[in-house]
Amino acid sequence: MPGTPESTRPGLKIVPGACPLDCPDGCSWQVQVEDGTAVGLRGTPDHPYTRGTLCVKVNQYLEHTRAPDRLLHPLRRTGRKGEGRFERISWDEALDEIAGRLSEVIDRYGGEAIWPYQGTGNLGYIQGLQGRAGSRLWNTLGASRHDMTICSVAGLVGTAYTLGTSRGMDPEDLRHSRLILLWGTNTLTTSHHLWKVVAEAQRSGAHVVAIDPVLTRTARLADEHLPINPGTDAALALGLLHVVVSLGAEDRAYLAEHTLGWPEFRARIEQFTPERTARICGLPVESVVRLGERLAVTRPTGMKAAQGIQRHAGGGMALRTLAALPGVTGDWKYPGGGLAYSTDGYFGGDREALYRDDLLPGPVRSLSMTRLGEALTTVDDPPVKALFVYGANPAAAVGGQGAVRAGLLREDLFTVVMEHFHTDTVDYADIVLPATMQPEHADLHDGYGHLYITWNEPAVEPPGACASTTETFRRLAARLGLEDPCLYASDEELARELLAGGHPSLAGIDLDRLRSEGWARLNYPSPFLPFAEGFPTPSGKLEFVSAAAAADGHDPLCGYTPPQEAADEDLARRFPLVLISSASHFFLNTTFGNKESLIRRAGGPTVELHPDDAAARELTEGQRVRVFNDRGAFTAELRVGRSVRPGVASTTKGHWSRLMGGAPGVNATVAERDADMGGGAVYHDNRVEVCAAE
Repeated sequence: MPGTPESTRPGLKIVPGACPLDCPDGCSWQVQVEDGTAVGLRGTPDHPYTRGTLCVKVNQYLEHTRAPDRLLHPLRRTGRKGEGRFERISWDEALDEIAGRLSEVIDRYGGEAIWPYQGTGNLGYIQGLQGRAGSRLWNTLGASRHDMTICSVAGLVGTAYTLGTSRGMDPEDLRHSRLILLWGTNTLTTSHHLWKVVAEAQRSGAHVVAIDPVLTRTARLADEHLPINPGTDAALALGLLHVVVSLGAEDRAYLAEHTLGWPEFRARIEQFTPERTARICGLPVESVVRLGERLAVTRPTGMKAAQGIQRHAGGGMALRTLAALPGVTGDWKYPGGGLAYSTDGYFGGDREALYRDDLLPGPVRSLSMTRLGEALTTVDDPPVKALFVYGANPAAAVGGQGAVRAGLLREDLFTVVMEHFHTDTVDYADIVLPATMQPEHADLHDGYGHLYITWNEPAVEPPGACASTTETFRRLAARLGLEDPCLYASDEELARELLAGGHPSLAGIDLDRLRSEGWARLNYPSPFLPFAEGFPTPSGKLEFVSAAAAADGHDPLCGYTPPQEAADEDLARRFPLVLISSASHFFLNTTFGNKESLIRRAGGPTVELHPDDAAARELTEGQRVRVFNDRGAFTAELRVGRSVRPGVASTTKGHWSRLMGGAPGVNATVAERDADMGGGAVYHDNRVEVCAAE
């Protein structure tokens, strides 16, 4: 009934939920249900962070669940791998084939020949990545461990060397900052709720600086933009600290009481004069000095860094050094001071209770998510013989796309894909299983950009024969004849186990409360000083010099590690442009890459060049161009503009090859190579050339 308030509309039910996608905002939402049908979706109005809004992508999520191309029934391959031809089968047929093939693999090669390949398509603790959904089954079978390296691991490892943890400041406390450094983050696109916090501080007089090779939506609204060379962030941090120290503005009392290795770190800082820093970063000396002087006198200074900053060969060191910067200025002691990279880990749920690694029959190998092509084409002890993909679209999203697709084409590789839609990866599947979407199953979420947890209550019944991740693995365990009761735990039982660990962050928070209220802030004060009682390092101090880093084969001292390709002058003669493939405003990784309304808004693949670079190649706006290196190539429409600095090419990720006539995507050019720490990805450490397409 139009005009009727929601609270009085007969038959309307408000069901609490959460966005499941790979975004730091981890939004709390509400599904409006009428007569068993979801009729509306909105951000939770009283949530302090979501504030009643969702992003341009998720606003249409309900429409996405009803899309005509959604997968609703199990499928079996009928054509050659890669052709994407299937026939509909029953769940019984699908389970019989999967159980039979997995049993054959285990009998002949052992459990490690199975690779459960899970991605960030769902970050839930029950259905998704945060809880390693399915790990109880895979541990029982002795499958290879899936090493989740694609997203933020280099930065997580780096910050932990300095701080003893990858956790830092509460991003909401940026509202107290007087200087905000947005370091390699396009906040308006990748975490737009945080921009409201930044804008609040800006209106109160905070100076906002965007440090990014690209003039992004966020950089346009900042007070200042520093377009540095890709991968040189740690050098800039050291150069700014050189200015601070030259002015005698370091916090000597804080350094003496709360840090380890200051004399050694100071000596390294002294090597990064403003002139040297400017040369490395591609900035005017005046820009380095001006920001350094501002940093020297502005307390508190808060920094926000995102995942893109650490996707190169020096990415772990970059975050390690950024985490050290507030130790020199003393900003860690102020509300609104410090570094926010990821809040993952503040939620004290009992993850081990979900994982049940004790079920493993013995030690197993780990296989890196970002080295999929290598593993499928070269690993032979044992070879990967079964691949079970869920929450992931590696044929589109992983670097080394040529090797990945070559591996997926193997006829002797049994591949199962659990999916919502017919993605690029589905083309290579032997069996496809239809998965539920967020309003159709139970889950529990936190966010890696805030300190809240949210319960997702099932709002509607699944369509067709769709099944949740947990239900799929319960069915498969039964078909395999496995008897351990823990393999059949209900979603509610899993949630209660997760919340029952007794961690102080969860005091007073249980499943009943979450189901009633929808969300809760973890038990941390606001504002929050994460290291008021010391740092969780071996010394109890912020460690400029880390014995743990040295033991792992790294430089014990914070510093600057150059990117591998972006800083390679010899390679630059052949491939003079550094390609940045950042997040699209309209896709989330490859999620929504098939949604017509968002495809229209995003347009096809584009690449932007500075006018000088376009002119040097005799290329013009709107022209079809080929972007290439020795690894591969993709085609795109050229944009010419000053949003990129000379020597940089900018594109966005998320397009599906199968919707572009099978044309390769940007990851055809990206190396299957590790960052310096944690085995992280190197998407932005990528040299290319651009020419007119034939």
